[in-house]
This record gives sequence, C-alpha cells and structure tokens, in this order.
Amino acid sequence: MDQALLDRIDRIESHQAIQQLAVRYAMAVDARDVETWLGMFVDDIDCGRRGKGREALRTFIEPAVRDFYRTVHQITGHAIDEIDGDRARGRVYCRAEHEFGDQWIVMACVYHDTYERRDGVWYFAGREEDFFFTCDVLERPQDVDFVRWPGPTPKHNPPMMLPRFPSWTTFWAGQDVSAITRRP
Repeated sequence: MDQALLDRIDRIESHQAIQQLAVRYAMAVDARDVETWLGMFVDDIDCGRRGKGREALRTFIEPAVRDFYRTVHQITGHAIDEIDGDRARGRVYCRAEHEFGDQWIVMACVYHDTYERRDGVWYFAGREEDFFFTCDVLERPQDVDFVRWPGPTPKHNPPMMLPRFPSWTTFWAGQDVSAITRRP
C-alpha cells in the first residue's frame, strides 16, 4: 500500500475513535462509571488549580455527578476540526439533562476538545465546556436570563457561547434585533 492510502485510513480510524470517545464519555457520566470516565483522559491531564492527573480530575467529577440523581447526555453533533498525527481538536454539541430535586435542568452545551493518541489509543487531553442555556424543562431560557443552574452559577453568566463564533458578531453587527429577541 502506498503511504497516502495508509495516512487516509489512519485519519478515518482516528476520526471514528475520537467520535466514539465523546459518546462513551456521555454514557459513562450517565452510568456514574467514574473509573471508565477517568480512563478517557490522558494520565497527566492538567486540571488547573486541582493539579495534574486522573486523581486530580476525580476531585472534580465525583462531587459534580453526586449533585444530580439522574442525567441524560445526548450527543447531537461532533465536528473534528483537525487531526494532525497524534493530536486533534474538535467540538461536541450536547443536550444534557439533570434531575435536581423537583427540577429537571436542561442544558444545551458545546465541548471544545483537544485529543491525544498515546500508544495507539485516543484520549481527551483537554475539555472546555460552554453553554447556550440552562433552565428547568418547564421554563423558557430567556425567562431565566439563559441561566438556571442549581448551586454555583456556571462560569459564564449570561452564556458566552455565541460570541465565541466570530461569524456571529459579524452577522449581527449594527442590526436592531429587538423585534426578534428580548435578550440580545
């Protein structure tokens, strides 16, 4: 086989493996399979102030999933923007639902991911979550300023997702949008 064909096959197999990683992530969170979830990240994952490594990551995920009795994470789209050898970047769209007491919190979010292949296996090397809205299933997102979250408010209030798209800002620049939204 020529090298070009082998490279194409490697990209296709990498694409498939990375997409399965996102699906397996959602399934592990919903099943509360913390060990599987941790194993999807590189062993030296940088957890910022929490430190490095999977045990540092555990200090985030275990308390987070104990805040909700049931969750349902639905992967609605996955774009792998770049695969360069053993590194890749992508975005995962997700609708996540969380039971919190009498509330059923719905979140439309996107993960900005980096991936690394080590010893032939693809892992998350970084995962940054951003969201379009969070609210109870019986609410309209606009009615809660796009943010209803039990406990500490997510880092962006209001959500900063849309301005992250350069085309979004350009598209709406100078436009009066008051007829189509009450919360630009």
